[in-house]
Amino acid sequence: MGIFSRMGDIINSNLNAMIEAAEDPEKIARLIIQEMEDTLVEVRTDAARHIAERKELTRREDDYRKRADDWAAKAELAITKDREDLARGALTARRQAEDMADVVGKEIEVLDEAIGKADGDLSKLQTKLDEAKAKHKALTMRSTVARSQVKMRTKLVDTRVDDALSRYERMERKVDELEAHVEAFDLGEGESLESQFAALESDDELEDELTALKARMSKPKAANKSEKPSKKAS
Repeated sequence: MGIFSRMGDIINSNLNAMIEAAEDPEKIARLIIQEMEDTLVEVRTDAARHIAERKELTRREDDYRKRADDWAAKAELAITKDREDLARGALTARRQAEDMADVVGKEIEVLDEAIGKADGDLSKLQTKLDEAKAKHKALTMRSTVARSQVKMRTKLVDTRVDDALSRYERMERKVDELEAHVEAFDLGEGESLESQFAALESDDELEDELTALKARMSKPKAANKSEKPSKKAS
């Protein structure tokens, strides 16, 4: 079973449980991202273990190949010493070492295939994870904006807002009434008929005083004119 099918089973199981519990979509998205991140960690851990096993198997294969070469050299030595029995035994040991090396080599091939598949799966999963995170971020932003808009519209249609505005309008009317009372005090401040006649009488008195003042000031001048001819006659 591949990591995507396995992860899909896990996610589907959790999603079904959350849907049955009527959880919101944002929580579901976070769950999917969390499952993908956990799967990435699991796959990387498996890949690291496979790489370590491959190194160990590579050392074992090299050891078996080296043993095979050593037994081949011993078989040649036995032939030079006319010991065919020893040469036969050395060749058998060499074959066994080569067979073991081949077995280990096949195990390495299996690990190489697993590591290569894990590398491809990791790349695909990382891409999907980045895409999921980007979509989740966009979804979160849209959700935040939508909630703010709903809150604002709720305030606008809230009867308490209308009541407050109505009270504000009543207060404005009271202020208008107070200002009207102030303006009313200033009404009638124009000149009445009596005040106009009193002003005329005051003007007449002022004219009489002015005439009297002119008369008093003109008397000394007349006296001076009458005194000048009497001085010439003497």
